[in-house]
Amino acid sequence: MNTSLARAASTTAVALACLVFAPAVGLAADSPATQRLKERNKMFEPKVAQVAPNVYVATGYQVTANSMIVGDDGVIIVDPGQAPAFAQKVRAEFEKITSKPVKAIIYTHGHGDHVNGAPAFYSPGVEVWARSNFGSEAARNQMTGMTGGVRPSNTQGFDLLPEQKIGIGVAIPPNRRPSGNMMQDGVAQQRQPRRRPQRIEPTHTFPGKRLALSISGVDLELVAAPGETDDQLYVWLPGQKVVFAGDNFYQSWPNVYPLRGTARRSTRDWIASLTSMVDEGPEILVGGHTTPMDDATTVLTNYRDALKWVYDRTIEGAQKYMTPDELVEYAALPPHLAKLDYVADYYGSAWGTVRDVYAQDLGWFDGDPLSLHRESPRKQSERMAQWLGGVDALMAKAREAMDADDPLGAAQLVQHVVRLRPDDKAAKLLMADALAVLGERTFNAPARNYTISSANRFRREAQE
Repeated sequence: MNTSLARAASTTAVALACLVFAPAVGLAADSPATQRLKERNKMFEPKVAQVAPNVYVATGYQVTANSMIVGDDGVIIVDPGQAPAFAQKVRAEFEKITSKPVKAIIYTHGHGDHVNGAPAFYSPGVEVWARSNFGSEAARNQMTGMTGGVRPSNTQGFDLLPEQKIGIGVAIPPNRRPSGNMMQDGVAQQRQPRRRPQRIEPTHTFPGKRLALSISGVDLELVAAPGETDDQLYVWLPGQKVVFAGDNFYQSWPNVYPLRGTARRSTRDWIASLTSMVDEGPEILVGGHTTPMDDATTVLTNYRDALKWVYDRTIEGAQKYMTPDELVEYAALPPHLAKLDYVADYYGSAWGTVRDVYAQDLGWFDGDPLSLHRESPRKQSERMAQWLGGVDALMAKAREAMDADDPLGAAQLVQHVVRLRPDDKAAKLLMADALAVLGERTFNAPARNYTISSANRFRREAQE
């Protein structure tokens, strides 16, 4: 190790004791954020829950919740899941309950983690239902050419080291997923299959707001519900008062803005769709990923009210000329909503929603006149180095911040060094250390994963 690298290592001893992989080797305890995310993973032990006399929900077998509605002479499957191999396991569990054949499959939306498991349940003659704009998000991403996102690191945790993977807050950890084409939130991640699994396209679609059906003696309604995707629907069983919400509900803040980048999602539409479900008066709520919940009307009302609060406060604050950074605090949830675990920032985030609402409704300009005169990142770094007395002074300040247990401050300072000295391995190592600690202390799973993945990337570059 050269002198500069040795110095960097010695001055970041406190940080290294807190790195995300440290708990695996007994060097430090998990942060409260990591503890809470690990506790959430207990929800995803494989199990089948009976939520009504003829309704069963499987969770933990795939990243999605998969449901079976038992009819007179057959069953209806809602969201068959992400992969045939795992969907076969779900089918085997369902067949322990009934041997009735599959009569219909319903897709709540077009994300691959909800539909790619259909071959495990499909046979010729089975009805496959969806909205007429099924697959609209994927079509838009293909149009822009950004089908897999444009970020250098992964938000789902697929590129993390095994000891760093703890799940994404609304699904089983990545290291428990099947091999092949890993799907989450509609995007293929990391490993590619030897052959693309057969995709079962809808055989029946509906273009309107609501469609009443009777399948195998089961009366149900399919209701258009744009939110996480424009092609979203929910399934309503009026007799049993069960609502299958798809990805418009899971036990986390809604993923209004995916950090990986994707087609835009309308918060206003999401609120309206939640209101529609509330108006049904459901008793049982089946979300797209997490375990079913009782007292569904209350849960959905709170979920809708929380999202509406953040939206309304963002618009209200913007009218007072607040910037997005100021609005994140201004739009914070009131105590009676903030205490609810199912609106916590496990997967989506309230702060991300604030920023996305602002961007969608007001555009990129935040009202600060200096934002109209922004310099390139390198020019900003040159100014910072000049103010502090040179790049070496910047590096020294970054080390001081790290030694003071301020990883964010350290990362902000050393980022300037990396820009000005792109081959400086000591700077990249310090950036890696800072980001690793910062990520491990981050509660929102996608933000955590992206930060730790970025730390790994800087560490690899420092070691090349």
